[in-house]
Amino acid sequence: MLVLGIETSCDETAAAVVDGDGRILANEVLSQLDEHRPYGGVVPELAARAHLEHVDAVVAQAMQTADVTFADLSGIAATGGPGLIGGVLVGVMTAKAIAAVHSLPFVAVNHLEAHALTVRLTGGESAVEFPYLLLLVSGGHCQLLSVEGVGRYHRLGTTIDDALGEAFDKTAKMMGLGYPGGPAVERWAETGNSERFELPRPLKGRDGCDFSFSGLKTRVRQTIEDLPPGPISDQDKSDLAASFQAAAGDAVVDRCSNAIEAFFARNPGGGPLVAAGGVAANRALRERLSALADQSGMAFAAPPVELCTDNGAMVAWAGIERLRLDLTDEMDFRPRPRWPLDPDAPTAAGAGVKA
Repeated sequence: MLVLGIETSCDETAAAVVDGDGRILANEVLSQLDEHRPYGGVVPELAARAHLEHVDAVVAQAMQTADVTFADLSGIAATGGPGLIGGVLVGVMTAKAIAAVHSLPFVAVNHLEAHALTVRLTGGESAVEFPYLLLLVSGGHCQLLSVEGVGRYHRLGTTIDDALGEAFDKTAKMMGLGYPGGPAVERWAETGNSERFELPRPLKGRDGCDFSFSGLKTRVRQTIEDLPPGPISDQDKSDLAASFQAAAGDAVVDRCSNAIEAFFARNPGGGPLVAAGGVAANRALRERLSALADQSGMAFAAPPVELCTDNGAMVAWAGIERLRLDLTDEMDFRPRPRWPLDPDAPTAAGAGVKA
């Protein structure tokens, strides 16, 4: 089986070719960082225009790198949501056109499911089996889910305000660390004193598995305002970045501890703890989660750092997983700006699209 995957849900135009054994034959990613950097965040209209301008070339490059033709493919997969709708439309329409011209199955992939299944792509012979406990952390989402099969997700917790990736980005912006914010905070934190600034650990010690990062973000702003007038010193930046990262890590570990109990109650046979999404590339967080898993008698798994951020390989692999179950989509599929993995989960007050 050979699938072309197309990803255009945010600010990366990506295409990849992956086979049924999990071999990534091509994984092309065209970043739009330079276009969005002056604005300190992703501008949806600019992102959609960039996808439209570059998607054909990125797909062509992926096919050339993989040294395959469209006739060699078993199907075409594209992110169908959730995401910035202008970009999602570009990817879906491109995939539909290729599928129609070459009489190939079309698979609309939930972007969150693509992240959720990436760990099964990269495991090789020791690939993660269902079920597993998933911490899905990105700029727009922060959830804990019991992953019980392709298309079978039970949400244990979600953010009730901001996603963790958003908190990282806003913290970086307030300190003037540059864009993208998450990697910048991680770099500055490496030389900082994580105990210098007293920051809250939202919801720590409370029941449940939900997250909250709005208060932590607010306290960072207040801490900056309390510093001496003038530009923030490099030492202040490092110490505040380290303090923020430690506080966020404490909160995540606490919430995951509760989720482990809920996961084992639902799945007595257990399973590993998995982290996925852009924030799962943070090495300090990965170390904290690995230690928690070890203490809980669980294995820990996460995709390689380069596959945590948005890419076409994860979309192609999700397409393969769905094609194996004959889960394809018709040409009238409509891209979705919102697409929860667990549609039956109750609405979380304040979570909005992040639920």
